[in-house]
Amino acid sequence: MLSALPPSDPFLQNPFADGFTPWEETSLDLFSPKPVTSSSGSDEPNQTLTKPEPDQRPVSVIDERKRRRMISNRDSARRSRMRKQRHLENLRNQLNKCRVENRELNNRLQFVLHHCNRVRTENEWLRSERTLLRQKINNLTQILIFQQLQQPFSFSTPAWTCNTSLMTA
Repeated sequence: MLSALPPSDPFLQNPFADGFTPWEETSLDLFSPKPVTSSSGSDEPNQTLTKPEPDQRPVSVIDERKRRRMISNRDSARRSRMRKQRHLENLRNQLNKCRVENRELNNRLQFVLHHCNRVRTENEWLRSERTLLRQKINNLTQILIFQQLQQPFSFSTPAWTCNTSLMTA
């Protein structure tokens, strides 16, 4: 049937004689979306829109979920770091308070120990003083007894007068 057509027929002429082939344009950009012109009456007359591919919507929903989850995780991590920082600050404050209280208690302990040593020293001094006074009393008692034994028995001088005279000496 093709042989029945004359060679001057327009259908038999080569439509790609100028060197343009339709598959050359598509072979370069197989995976990129084709721009589509819009006649929506916007300010930009050459505005191009990309055609959404049918399988692109679930991917964007999944990406949106991942993005939201990532933001949520970042917020949670930030809140956790803030809680940790507040907790550490509270522990530092408690540590400082305990150090101040420890210093005050240590000062009070040193004061009490110093006072206790003074009382102990004074107590030892009073004990030695008591021992000396007891020794003096014993000595004076022995002197009185010796004097009473040396005196003849006379009822005219009472014994208590001797005791008072010795006590004043």
